[in-house]
Amino acid sequence: MRVAILGVGSLGGVLAGSLADSRAELVCVSRGRTAELLKAGLTLFTPEGSVEMIPGGRYALIDSEEGPLIEIMHGSCDVAIIVGKAGSTSSLSSIAEEILSEDGIALSIQNGLGNAGIVASRVGWNRTLGGSTTHSAFRDGDGGVHWTGRGSILLGRMDGNKPGEDVAEFVSILDEAGLNPKWSSEIEKEIWKKLMLNVAINPICSIAGIKNGALAESPDLWKMALEAMRETEAVAKSSGVNLGGIDNEELLKEVVTATADNRVSMLQDLMAGRKTEIDEICGVVVSKGEELGVPTPRNKMLHALVRGIEMSRYSD
Repeated sequence: MRVAILGVGSLGGVLAGSLADSRAELVCVSRGRTAELLKAGLTLFTPEGSVEMIPGGRYALIDSEEGPLIEIMHGSCDVAIIVGKAGSTSSLSSIAEEILSEDGIALSIQNGLGNAGIVASRVGWNRTLGGSTTHSAFRDGDGGVHWTGRGSILLGRMDGNKPGEDVAEFVSILDEAGLNPKWSSEIEKEIWKKLMLNVAINPICSIAGIKNGALAESPDLWKMALEAMRETEAVAKSSGVNLGGIDNEELLKEVVTATADNRVSMLQDLMAGRKTEIDEICGVVVSKGEELGVPTPRNKMLHALVRGIEMSRYSD
């Protein structure tokens, strides 16, 4: 099975490094400096403290800024995992459409809502999987990928159907790579749960400049996080998504405790002067809330504050 990873940032690096130990053939799609560094190989620091060096010859490398996909890569992959920033979903979906075989499948494990729909508009719903992950990582200034926390990858068909043989083989490869895949018949619900956690943790830790664990140490920040979660839950329910009996505070405690030493990707983006995914996280909650008549004042405030920090960085 040939697997393409579209967007080899921190999480994409975890996927590439892990899948390098599996039987899968690999294709890495990246751009700019990251693509240049990947030519020499990939350094992965595991949560257990070991360092794995993946040589550049272990994967085929495509620099998406170098022009059209070369002919030999057209229709060459069985799976395309889209893991880049949500703002790049449209361009990555176009690459997925070209690189996938006629029966190939695409999986989005990005932040935010609606990514699977964008992917499906290019490859079709019957070839699209939605997903969510709790693996955490960051990339250092030299391009090394630090896998800071082992989690799982939830994936499923948006229509709730069971996986076919092709998907089952892919799940087997993810398991072989140690990525802890779990099939979900309610993947839309899982994507909303991930969004609830994202609005609670990412913007607040980014604005305050703190690691995840510090969120639980401030009653005021903790209250703000829960308010953002509850607003998102209300929007989900108004959208017709049944989240069941979720205990927001217990869920948040569990994740914050497990990722206490992490700096969220949004904070890393702000520190590096990059555009964040705030529009795809709090912004999408605000816009859906307005559409459905659900008030989202906390998400609106967090969205505005992170956008303000972005603007101040760009103005420098």
